Amino acid sequence: MTGTVFDIGTARAVLAAQPFSVLIGAEITAFGDDAATLEIPIRPDLAQQFGFVHGGVLAYAADNAITYAAATALGPNVLTGGFTITYLRPATGLRLRAQARVTGSTRRQAVCSCEIYAVREDEQVLCAVAQGTARSVDREMSPADS
Repeated sequence: MTGTVFDIGTARAVLAAQPFSVLIGAEITAFGDDAATLEIPIRPDLAQQFGFVHGGVLAYAADNAITYAAATALGPNVLTGGFTITYLRPATGLRLRAQARVTGSTRRQAVCSCEIYAVREDEQVLCAVAQGTARSVDREMSPADS
């Protein structure tokens, strides 16, 4: 992506190139100004045995939202360095909304925080919080690198 403007359209194209993201229906609804929002429609096949959204889906949302937020500060060639997540309550409703923002960055690394909400018809409920890092990489990634 060298020389490419990294805006919401490009961010959406990168997300669309991730087969798992397509599988769960993830979409970027906001991107820029040191922040990104990722949304996932809640469907029965994303549930665990009690009918709540599986924790792995919330972790995916945090991971990708953090990385996209970091990309607003570092550019498109970033990889997750690590993250932690704390689950606050079960997620149910219509959509998951992961809102991440850069809390600090250097030339090659960004630290981000993320809040994950279950969006219901009349409210959104905070279900999990996460913090993580992403690092810029020196080369563009290709499918052979995965």
